Amino acid sequence: MADKLKFALALSLVMAGIAGFYLLAEQPLVLRVLSVLLGIAAGVAVAWFTEPGQRFVILAQESIAETKKVVWPSRKETLQTTGIVFAFVLVMAIMLWLTDKTLAWVLYDLILGWK
Repeated sequence: MADKLKFALALSLVMAGIAGFYLLAEQPLVLRVLSVLLGIAAGVAVAWFTEPGQRFVILAQESIAETKKVVWPSRKETLQTTGIVFAFVLVMAIMLWLTDKTLAWVLYDLILGWK
């Protein structure tokens, strides 16, 4: 129950920051954006101390650790793969264009007799 109240408070703080953006319409934009950022920061700070918030932090840390384990492709591999994808797209575009023009010719010129 306490976590639900904390989440409600966190959501209220974020909404208050967004409401501040609109209520401060006559103020400089920097102040309005700061209102939103402070609302989000306060909401995150309150949500941090909930049990689901702590689980999220652990999940984020584990995700970062898993990302560090990934073997990322080299620049050469990336460029080669990108080149293959572009070539495939170009070939498919030409094939589809030829198919479209052939079907249009068959339908309009041969079958319907339109020119």
